[in-house]
Amino acid sequence: MTDDQYTTSQTGSAVPSDAHSLTAGADGVTALHDRYLVEKLAQFNRERIPERVVHAKGGGAHGEFVVTGDVSAYTRAAVFQPGASTPTLTRFSSVAGEQGSPDTWRDVRGYSVKFYTSEGNYDIVGNNTPVFFIRDGIKFPDFIHSQKRLPGSGLRDADMQWDFWTLSPESAHQVTYLMGDRGLPRSWREMPGFGSHTYQWINATGERFWVKYHFTSNQGNIEMVGAEAQDIAGADADYYRRDLYEAIEAGNFPSWDLHVQIMPYDDAKSYRFNPFDLTKVWPHADYPLIKVGTKTLNRNPENFFAEIEQAAFSPANTVPGIDISPDKMLMARVFSYPDAQRYRVGTNYNEIPVNAPKSPVHNYSQDGATRHGYKPASAPVYAPNSFGGPTADPALAGAGSWESDGELIRTAATLHAEDSDFGQAGTLYRDVFDEAAKERFLETITGAVGGTTVPEIRERAIQYWTNVDARLGAALRRNLQTPGETPNEAAEFVGVAE
Repeated sequence: MTDDQYTTSQTGSAVPSDAHSLTAGADGVTALHDRYLVEKLAQFNRERIPERVVHAKGGGAHGEFVVTGDVSAYTRAAVFQPGASTPTLTRFSSVAGEQGSPDTWRDVRGYSVKFYTSEGNYDIVGNNTPVFFIRDGIKFPDFIHSQKRLPGSGLRDADMQWDFWTLSPESAHQVTYLMGDRGLPRSWREMPGFGSHTYQWINATGERFWVKYHFTSNQGNIEMVGAEAQDIAGADADYYRRDLYEAIEAGNFPSWDLHVQIMPYDDAKSYRFNPFDLTKVWPHADYPLIKVGTKTLNRNPENFFAEIEQAAFSPANTVPGIDISPDKMLMARVFSYPDAQRYRVGTNYNEIPVNAPKSPVHNYSQDGATRHGYKPASAPVYAPNSFGGPTADPALAGAGSWESDGELIRTAATLHAEDSDFGQAGTLYRDVFDEAAKERFLETITGAVGGTTVPEIRERAIQYWTNVDARLGAALRRNLQTPGETPNEAAEFVGVAE
């Protein structure tokens, strides 16, 4: 590459930024007419067929969610009202591996839940970590490319991974989770799930709140060590999928308690961390967990392809009383996920039984590939009309919103008082990991960074972990300077989100 090369669109015109979407002010909505963002995400969604671009390898089961708490003061959504019982579908996944990849490679795990509510389908599409590697969707295709395979050799590459991570310091918090014990759960049943993003709840009077979702495993959070994961990868590539299926078949139904953190709407304006930054958590001391209910998985799919492979999840699927937030990653995903499903499963993917809502559907869409049903010939196919077709009702929809009157610009979101790319990662390492976990963590990153071959990238990786914790960085440097004592585990370390 020469110094005078610049990024262009697919038609050859220069683009203004590879790092920042076009938004209304630093914290406003993402503009749909950001042509490069749309082109980049749409192109990325069509890179592979027929498996998912990410989260290709996975499994899941049906279940039920029962509300045992009372959060009606915060949301009018029927699914979260006291005593409500709602059928669900949950899909777990390994993020970066292909369909045939071993379940026990080190990775972030996808955790997605579809609630078939009386008001339409509601999807929580998250991971087993509360944060993510990046905070703006325009960087997502680049991130995934760096974690997948080289176009020439078809191999994963430590230089590519660490080059991206060290040039994207916002990744530090999630990489700390990935390289820690959370990167190797013993089973899908024994790991937590998180919505990760900040969402908006709206109550019956129209009052708005910010919310984060936490699914806590009632089987406990249990991990495995690297050597055990490697042995299982060679012996049983479908270890997680088999474990979940056999547990449910035996009547050992796994369950998770759903808790939420609630932030008053106005708190977000001055909270010490940017509450819409996907690389940050809200400390529980500031916003304690509030129990909502329990989700239990009690039925395996009858047909894996029809019910799991064709399952289509999207954070765009909301219901009255729930909406999105000015999280830049979330706003990009709201476009990208339905677009990916239309490409992967088909234009009318929402008519497939596993995706079809249990509530009535009334709209003016028609035709398209894989159309499963059709309206009577007498039904109007346009709005407005004079023949009694459905009409939109904003009061019934109860959608949320937020204030923004900024100029359309490309910039990072507004920094809050304690925002730092390395601060929460350091807290996770120092205050959450015990001494044994810290030793395992050092061994893991020694192997991962030891897989790099470009001296500049290796030095940046050492500095990356020094920024997380100075003693950790110094220990890593000592390990990497000792020939013959750096196992190359680079092929294991991959990561992303569903």
